[in-house]
Amino acid sequence: MQANASDQRLSPSTRALALGAVGVVFGDIGTSPLYTLQEIFSSTYGLGVSRETVLGVLSLVFWALLLVVTLKYVMFVMRADNKGEGGIMALLALARNSVRSQPRLRWLIALVAIFGAALFYGDGVITPAISVLSAVEGIKVAAPTLTPWVVPISVAILLGLFLLQKFGTARVGGLFAPVMCVWFVVIALLGVRMIARAPEILLALNPYHAIRFFDSHGIAAFLALGGVVLAVTGTEALYADMGHFGKTPIRRAWVFFVFPALLLNYFGQGALLLGEPQASGNPFYLLVPHVLLIPMIVLASAATVIASQAVISGAFSMTREAVQLGYSPRMRVVHTSSRMSGQIFVPWINGMLLVLVIAAVIGFRSSENLGAAYGIAVTGTMVVTTLLMLIVAVRMWHWKLPLVMAFGVVFLTIDLAFFGANLLKVEHGGWFPLALGLMLFTVMTTWRRGRELVLRQLQHGGLALAPFVASIAEHPPLRVPGTAVFMTANLQAVPHALLHSMKHFKTLHARNVLLNVETLEAPFAGESERIELHDLGHTFHTLTLRFGFAEDQNVPAAMAACAKHGLAFDMMDTTFFLSRETIVATRRPGMVLWRDKLFAFLSRNAMPATTFFDIPGNRLVELGTQVEI
Repeated sequence: MQANASDQRLSPSTRALALGAVGVVFGDIGTSPLYTLQEIFSSTYGLGVSRETVLGVLSLVFWALLLVVTLKYVMFVMRADNKGEGGIMALLALARNSVRSQPRLRWLIALVAIFGAALFYGDGVITPAISVLSAVEGIKVAAPTLTPWVVPISVAILLGLFLLQKFGTARVGGLFAPVMCVWFVVIALLGVRMIARAPEILLALNPYHAIRFFDSHGIAAFLALGGVVLAVTGTEALYADMGHFGKTPIRRAWVFFVFPALLLNYFGQGALLLGEPQASGNPFYLLVPHVLLIPMIVLASAATVIASQAVISGAFSMTREAVQLGYSPRMRVVHTSSRMSGQIFVPWINGMLLVLVIAAVIGFRSSENLGAAYGIAVTGTMVVTTLLMLIVAVRMWHWKLPLVMAFGVVFLTIDLAFFGANLLKVEHGGWFPLALGLMLFTVMTTWRRGRELVLRQLQHGGLALAPFVASIAEHPPLRVPGTAVFMTANLQAVPHALLHSMKHFKTLHARNVLLNVETLEAPFAGESERIELHDLGHTFHTLTLRFGFAEDQNVPAAMAACAKHGLAFDMMDTTFFLSRETIVATRRPGMVLWRDKLFAFLSRNAMPATTFFDIPGNRLVELGTQVEI
């Protein structure tokens, strides 16, 4: 129901949406043929190139695409839409909502989801690095003497990509779909050309060859799963971008266009290896006729830039959702399109990704080296998604337990096998995304816990609101014209800003509103739940404004709608009062001292709440308060 509404909102044509999905959603998984078989047949795994090995590897790639992408994500995971939105943060909200009465389970679900989200940022670093490097490495085939220029050219492309982020994807988005459509058609034709020469490669469709591959190679076959998983990188994008395109367009684009094109290219590379085992060094570019090599390098570079753009945009969107849900410090968010709210730019995240991606390219220097680092972030997120989906299936969809267990056994076996194979590559580069994920996990959990401790301290010893209002009626202070809005997290207690205001100014405004901003565990707030207003008498009101986690929390704009509820605001006659907390790290129970200091640092550098809520600076009074945690 929600997906249909999303489809209608964006375009009346499912075909047009499917075309757009090809340009945005499938960039990451669509460029995987550049490096997947090259990584699997590298010296890392020592498989060697033989007929049995090639058929076994191709069989694994085919069944991974069928089971993980088509069955798990396209058919199963995409069923879980949070009012039309997808992605791990949307899934976190669904899973937490399904266990409202179990706080311990809600906390555990949040912890698991935060770890998955942190690993997604690792994917956001590795994907641009490995994609662009693998495309530019075609130079080694076209002109081996230019090999030393691979890293500098890759850095230049990536630098340009990140510097252009502030202009948004709106201006170049129209080019994405045509370029990616040309890409998929070309790689499919290259595959068909080679399959026609060695049609026996189609025997790899039989799962017998995958089973025989494990039987023949033992532990080496298990380790090779760390390379096979590269074929399914980008699957989270299918789910994360569901809100932009809807389920049906993404499903159709995958089943009828992207999936066949990928299979044809992978099997074409396999057919090449059957005849030319020495081509394992770079089977993708050696599949290309020499006369077309330079145009193919240019096309591949464009496709990898688009693939990188999709992952970077996903990191921006996830950051905004994490901020709204209280798992990340407030950051500046810039809208780059007047028509699509999802097209945003987060300067701090862009700068962080730029530094880390450039460091990855310079440090690892080749797509083969990066291939060893790539799988952990992707497979870790896949495991988290499966766990959350199983909770949703049991608690929200009320599926029978045997059915859920069957799905769980199949999907978790696959996910954990991929994850386990990649864990064995930690010392060869896998430490990089894992360390990055653990660092971000620490930041996100510290921020969440720190905010809880701050709110607890602010509420401790606070005056109850009802008696305070009654005392104001009995002993009225001097009144001044206008409306005072006191922002607070607890509508049952007197805000510190109100107490400080009366203490210092000895006056009270003619009308006083206690404002609480609440973020829902849903992407958008319905009109009926957006505003909750209560008249406490004696010119006091409490006002709750609710926003979804995918919405901007523009407080003045939301307050304008209060006129329909009997409380009109004139912004030129309204003053906002807000307490600015100064965090002091102590040895109090709650968090260890180093986490207290980390939280204090994050709090000092977070975007001011007033800017985050779009409160005009000339209508604001900030009163400082010191909080020890």
